[in-house]
Amino acid sequence: MLGNHLPGVRGNVKLATKGLNTTQIDIPPVVSPEEWQTARDALLTKEKAATRAGDALAAERRRLPWVEIDKEYRFVGADGERLLSDLFDGRTQLIVYRAFFEPGVENWPDGGCSGCAMFIDNLGHLAHLNERDTTFVVVSAAPLDAIERYESRMGWDVPWFTTADDFSADFGVDEYFGLNVFARADDRIYRTYFTTDRAVEAIGNVWSLLDITPLGRQEEWEDSPAGYPQGPPFTWWKLHDEYSRKDPRPD
Repeated sequence: MLGNHLPGVRGNVKLATKGLNTTQIDIPPVVSPEEWQTARDALLTKEKAATRAGDALAAERRRLPWVEIDKEYRFVGADGERLLSDLFDGRTQLIVYRAFFEPGVENWPDGGCSGCAMFIDNLGHLAHLNERDTTFVVVSAAPLDAIERYESRMGWDVPWFTTADDFSADFGVDEYFGLNVFARADDRIYRTYFTTDRAVEAIGNVWSLLDITPLGRQEEWEDSPAGYPQGPPFTWWKLHDEYSRKDPRPD
């Protein structure tokens, strides 16, 4: 127990590690519970400031200018060929993750980019995104049969399409991986956001994905442009199999 150690003591300890090279480390001071709480409260102040800064950044992201897409892009899925407009699946917002899975990637054709696999493994249930009028899909240059084998092996169930043209090159991911966000308004499609590299690591749950969309989480506490759809927080959250029911759980 921490309380059995002398306050302020530092030490060199051996960690019970698995698969790591370093086992001897210098640990921070070992202190009393009261001193720990004081230090924790000081750090919490900084964590709250970082959260508010993230909210402000998301608000700025919702005000990024849009670029109209005046070119048709084609994709091939289990149901045949689809256009970019079809990938929205009738919704207003579309998030497209370009996964690095194609000839030349590590472990091809049985596996793909390990970082991309980590990202897909950590995705939340897509029904929550769908409830916020948002569709999520994965695209890759790999042929459809390879994608289907890979998904079956990994136990994934996400909409995944083969790119049939220069979509990836036109949107900053002619190789490796990246996230593009699109919006549809007045029968036109717009690119609203893009990110890649380490910025993708922290994205994956429903809230972080909604934070990169132009409409955000659509909750009334958010700083969004006038007229954006918003409602009370928490009340739209349901079990993922309840969204399509005629008798949804009460707010």
